[in-house]
Amino acid sequence: MNAYSIILPVRNGGEYVKECINSILAQTYTGFNLIVLDNASTDGTLEWIRSIIDNRIVIHPSPVSLSIEDNWARITSVPKNEFMTCIGHDDILLPGYLEEMNRLITANPAAALYQTHFTYIDAQGMPIRDCKPMQPQLTAAAFLEQILTSSIDINGTGFMLRSSDYDAAGGIPLYPNLLFADFALWLEVTRRGGIAVSPGNYFQYRIHQSMTTVSTDEKFQSAVALYVNYLHSLKEDPSLNTLINEHGPAMVANYCRSFAHRLLRTPLEKRKGLTVKRWVEKCRQMADKLIDNNSFDPGSVFAVKLAERIDSTAAGRNLFLLFKKIYKKPVL
Repeated sequence: MNAYSIILPVRNGGEYVKECINSILAQTYTGFNLIVLDNASTDGTLEWIRSIIDNRIVIHPSPVSLSIEDNWARITSVPKNEFMTCIGHDDILLPGYLEEMNRLITANPAAALYQTHFTYIDAQGMPIRDCKPMQPQLTAAAFLEQILTSSIDINGTGFMLRSSDYDAAGGIPLYPNLLFADFALWLEVTRRGGIAVSPGNYFQYRIHQSMTTVSTDEKFQSAVALYVNYLHSLKEDPSLNTLINEHGPAMVANYCRSFAHRLLRTPLEKRKGLTVKRWVEKCRQMADKLIDNNSFDPGSVFAVKLAERIDSTAAGRNLFLLFKKIYKKPVL
């Protein structure tokens, strides 16, 4: 019987963490423990968890408030079972998740990473959509290609791996707010043996609708730069270099377009000097780093060019903000 650790970093989980933990304790496969990394919660989360009588729960409270990065960094230092998975405090495991993972690992012992399909839910727990279909098995190169082309849904919940591989990789990279950190971690792990995927939906990943903040804008730029540096390091592998050269322009264009739109939704006086024009220049630098003999200019993408034009004048910015009050969907 394989032994698993489900790791739950949490700070002030509210009602969501109760639903999350109850879903974990309801697993039909019982060979696991639940490791809770409580980050100085002040809403009663820690007290509620301590009230549960279940010897599978192991709590590691922090006496001081940590950043999200520092709390997740504790994962490498706590004792874990042979296999481990991490879960967001607002996500839900369906009862057969661990049982399916155990079957998948038994059938694919040489794989380094394991995952099942899943469903996106909203803040109220209502289904939004199923994840994009995944192939039963992926090499590191195939996994990278799917990430670069946005043809796979990636997040920090649901992936299973050996605890020794997680620790050997140094744990999740400490990118700001852990943005893009899961991409880099899972890519690094798949280089050890690829990924095996179950076709069934065995967990739910919650999406919250939230407004863009200045800190999110700044941290997004910093995180994507670190992620691009990681991808640049992968170019030492000739097969991965070919994929990055081929699909790098589309990836840079996608991030350039999406973040330019995020900036337009933030009033100029709240951006701390961030502008679409400066972001486009950063994207040009990222393209140069990723693509050999680069001739791709993200500023030539129509939606990016339009965003830069809108952001160049006060009238354009104000009209866009007024428009977004009426029309909430992305337009670029």
